[in-house]
Amino acid sequence: MNRAFIDSQNFKGIDFSKTHLEIADYEDCTFTNCNFSEVDLSNISFVECEFTHCNLSLSKIYNTQFKEVTFNNCKILGLRFENCNKYFFEIEFINSILNLSSFYQLDLKNVRMTSCSLHEVDFSESHLKGFYFNDCDLSKAIFERTNLEKADFRTAYNYALDPENNNIQKAKFSQSGIDGLLHKYNIEIE
Repeated sequence: MNRAFIDSQNFKGIDFSKTHLEIADYEDCTFTNCNFSEVDLSNISFVECEFTHCNLSLSKIYNTQFKEVTFNNCKILGLRFENCNKYFFEIEFINSILNLSSFYQLDLKNVRMTSCSLHEVDFSESHLKGFYFNDCDLSKAIFERTNLEKADFRTAYNYALDPENNNIQKAKFSQSGIDGLLHKYNIEIE
């Protein structure tokens, strides 16, 4: 059985929680104001696609491929990115809400995040060498045995991580973010 190949299509205002999204290879497609909340997106391939003002909260992404995909102003709550296809994993998140999502044990060298809300996101055992958290809110984000070597936190805020439990060699932090490194010692910095 051959998979469908869908190229250069624009999807606008579709509620995929009520309408079926075909398991296919989507290339150079745009999804605008679409609802994917709790939709099973497993085994679908998205290549050079853009999602704008979409809701993907609690979607299932088992073996889903994201290659050169941009999420702009999207609501992406509770996604388990470690379940998606790890080959050619290239995603850019801009002004999006990824709260309660997980990147457990993923290599994020081809992921970019700008002005995103990352509350309680799990980065445990992830590879974030050289990663730039550009203007991201990391409130209660989880960093456990995470490779943060050369990561840039200078414009990130609300983070707390244990330098003894993560590799932060040559990572960059702003002066105002120092308390996020010393939080476990319960000291006051003025």
